[in-house]
Amino acid sequence: MTQLSDTQALILSAAAQRPEHIALPLPESLRGGAAAKVVGAMLAKGFLEEVEADMRKGELVWRETGDGHGVTLVATDAGLAAIGIEPDTAAAPEPAPKTRTPREGTKQATLIAMLRAPGGATIEEIMAATGWQSHTVRGAMAGALKKRLGLEVTSEKVEGRGRVYKLPAACGHLPKK
Repeated sequence: MTQLSDTQALILSAAAQRPEHIALPLPESLRGGAAAKVVGAMLAKGFLEEVEADMRKGELVWRETGDGHGVTLVATDAGLAAIGIEPDTAAAPEPAPKTRTPREGTKQATLIAMLRAPGGATIEEIMAATGWQSHTVRGAMAGALKKRLGLEVTSEKVEGRGRVYKLPAACGHLPKK
């Protein structure tokens, strides 16, 4: 079993008992910088992951993303294994945080639709459609799409258009690597 601090074990144990293994709320004694340090270490070790908070379900928010949304913390299979809990593969499948899809009508959904279009999209086209600045577009592709949703964003230079970014055609769900 992995060596955990008492606080890390407490967070994972509490998450294991909650629906979808949500790690919030953190213990009362863990606040501010101490909370950020503990959670940062757990994220780095792969025991927790950040997923978009579903405000309709009343999920607590760990941090704001800057676009009016927030992320919550979820215990991963590795985190549960660290406290001796193996993933229950025999249970009826329930929606796991890794298969969450973006809400329709959001800028992220617009970005995904543009990248899945047959011709893909340039940074400038995405900026015009979303109102984002170029660094925000690049950050959304690298962070939200590649890291969080596990989508493969490709790019190529197209004569007369510049660098064009694309996603594979839509499938039933958004895969996570």
